[in-house]
Amino acid sequence: MNYTKEEVKQFVEEEDVKFIRLAFTDVFGKAKNVSIMASELDRAFREGIAIDAWAVAGFEDFPTSDIFLHPDPDTLAILPWRPEHGRVVRMYCSITWPDGTPFPCDTRSLLVRAAAEAAEKGYTFRFGTEQEFYLFRDEGENENTKIPYDKAGYMDIGPDDKCENIRREICMTLEQMGIFPESSHHEEGPGQNEIDFRYCEALKAADDAMTFRSVVHAIANRNGAIADFSPKPLPGKPGSSMHINFSVRSGGKDISLDPVIAGIMAHIRGMSLFFNPLEESYERLGGLMAPGYICWARENRSALIRIPAAFGKYQRGELRSPDAMANPYLAFALVIYAGLAGLEAGLVPEKPVEGNLYRASEEALAGLERLPGSRAEAAEAASGSSLIRKCIPEQLLNVFLREDN
Repeated sequence: MNYTKEEVKQFVEEEDVKFIRLAFTDVFGKAKNVSIMASELDRAFREGIAIDAWAVAGFEDFPTSDIFLHPDPDTLAILPWRPEHGRVVRMYCSITWPDGTPFPCDTRSLLVRAAAEAAEKGYTFRFGTEQEFYLFRDEGENENTKIPYDKAGYMDIGPDDKCENIRREICMTLEQMGIFPESSHHEEGPGQNEIDFRYCEALKAADDAMTFRSVVHAIANRNGAIADFSPKPLPGKPGSSMHINFSVRSGGKDISLDPVIAGIMAHIRGMSLFFNPLEESYERLGGLMAPGYICWARENRSALIRIPAAFGKYQRGELRSPDAMANPYLAFALVIYAGLAGLEAGLVPEKPVEGNLYRASEEALAGLERLPGSRAEAAEAASGSSLIRKCIPEQLLNVFLREDN
């Protein structure tokens, strides 16, 4: 939106805004916020708003608990599902210590630094997400019964697809907030949905991904449904992913993705802990359209990375292993760092694998390295990864390495 602080203050005054949500995420990408009154906006911009770090997942391993939220005026958005009188707006925040130094577990600031390092080296990474989620029926008393909202399948239409009105409302709400989905459809699982987004610069793409999740939960709740982004909510049914579409520009032009793809594949095992943060995540990988092997392909959907059929500015790479619980700030930052490693080393990917890996023989799969098969295996790979040790703050890495996560 390109708002300045003064424009935000003017907007709040003219549009009858009473509450301002200062939004951030914990290390795992769960949305958080503190709501302040409009009268506190000057202080928020000038000094930041203090919160208790010890009460936030992943923020508790520090000797002091006071940290400060600093709103980014460029992220101002009205929450359309809140009342028009006494409006509510939201801004995403950076997080610092009281002395103004960055808080190590602020993943949004980590992405800002990654994008800035890429820019210093002459590269701009752009991202778009394809996010999947399930809708279950809300049976009251805050019970998630895991009863699918419908029994429709892949790209079915109404009346079988009973989710279409909810998806429509989600897309229209996002447009009101300045976020423009490309497409939406029913996915393969019962009650499963997908909404895809245009790709844009890294920070906005991650902010939009987080806004999307909040909107899905709000609109689902308003329609008597419960949204579930977990990677494998129903045994024997497709899991939910967050496919990451990426492209890279240098000198104002798109460049070959070969070294970026090679860099991602070289470091994917160490990055998997962040792309697939739950033990449940590894029940999804390797079956029902989720990759299990480290390879790439032109259009093959069983590969880790594929190059979808597209033309001109729509050409991109698609990373298919991250699931819908991945923190988008962390995920995009790691793609940037791995891509830069590939670019700087001049890495070249091995030949593409075009066969259907889900039906391939053991002999055909013998030469391919597997993705981690468990969270413990992914944690071991992350702990031993030079890229992860270099790019992820130690305090943040230690949170993910805990066995109880």
